[in-house]
Amino acid sequence: MVSIIPFYANGKNKRKVFLSVGLVLAMVYVLYSIDYQPLHENCFAREFPDPFRVLEDVQQSHKQPQHGKNIFFHETSCSADGIIRLNARQACAIESAARMNPNWNAFVLFAAPVGFRNKSALPLLDALHAYPNINLRYVNLSTYAQDTPLEDWMHTGEIFRSKYMNSHLSDVMRYLTLFKYGGTYLDLDVVVLKSFDTMEPNYAGAESPRWVAAGVINFESDGHGHELAAMCVRDLLINFNGQDWGNNGPGVITRVLKRICSTKAPLMMTRERCRYFTVYPPEAFYAINFDDYLQFFEERWLDQALATLNRSIVTHVWNKFSRDNKVRVGSRVAYGVLAEQYCPRVYKASGEFF
Repeated sequence: MVSIIPFYANGKNKRKVFLSVGLVLAMVYVLYSIDYQPLHENCFAREFPDPFRVLEDVQQSHKQPQHGKNIFFHETSCSADGIIRLNARQACAIESAARMNPNWNAFVLFAAPVGFRNKSALPLLDALHAYPNINLRYVNLSTYAQDTPLEDWMHTGEIFRSKYMNSHLSDVMRYLTLFKYGGTYLDLDVVVLKSFDTMEPNYAGAESPRWVAAGVINFESDGHGHELAAMCVRDLLINFNGQDWGNNGPGVITRVLKRICSTKAPLMMTRERCRYFTVYPPEAFYAINFDDYLQFFEERWLDQALATLNRSIVTHVWNKFSRDNKVRVGSRVAYGVLAEQYCPRVYKASGEFF
């Protein structure tokens, strides 16, 4: 490593330089700690003048989640101009969920006040608006945790100091939303392949022999489901770690289930052992593992990928790894074939690339 200390400095001068560098770094850290949080908080709490059309607050909207058949998605980035933005793959997840579950209400919850400047044509959003059970709302983060175990913690602003803020805010919101309303949470990088109507409530899916994943979670709004949602919220409160990417998502549901199921092995977490909570095997939601995500994007894997997903209810496409892999509309790759079948309006509206 190349030294940042001038080669001509003697021992005494080097100590002074080290002290100066240390002081500068300490000042940068203090300024970062002070300024970084308000920067994000202001983004999530901004106000817009007319004629900007901000989405309704989910807690005050004319149509709110009812205790029961709710499907929730969370979009936790904060755009600089406040305009609603969903890419084609996010929109596909939403359309597939609403299309395969017409008797459920799908709520897309934005963590910041977002909306439209004009009622201009936005092809992907127009495709979603064709479904009466899709509802776009925003979440007021200053009040969303009111009367929950996370109320005081949210006011500390710790979430805004997280190293992985957008991801960890999504983690917090998924458990908090399911605690408040009950229903099914889905990641925005999935395709829903089957209806949820025949599934017994209270479930998640194993991603591997070690982890229960947090990309698909269902809790009832009362009874055992609500008790488990409350346990997840309390675990999040106690164990939140802004420096560990997975600690606050899959870490929460895995820790809670290890306690109540009396086993550390997700594949041994049966409904009988887990207080009427089902942990589905990987093929239900994560049949194609993240290590094999290219099976969604290369034509040579099409038949094998579709065969692997034959018994899946939801498929997860691992956006963290796959977001830079393009899908040309009309190509015979698994992701495109699935999109054409399960989110046809979005697929058609996505342009040259999906």
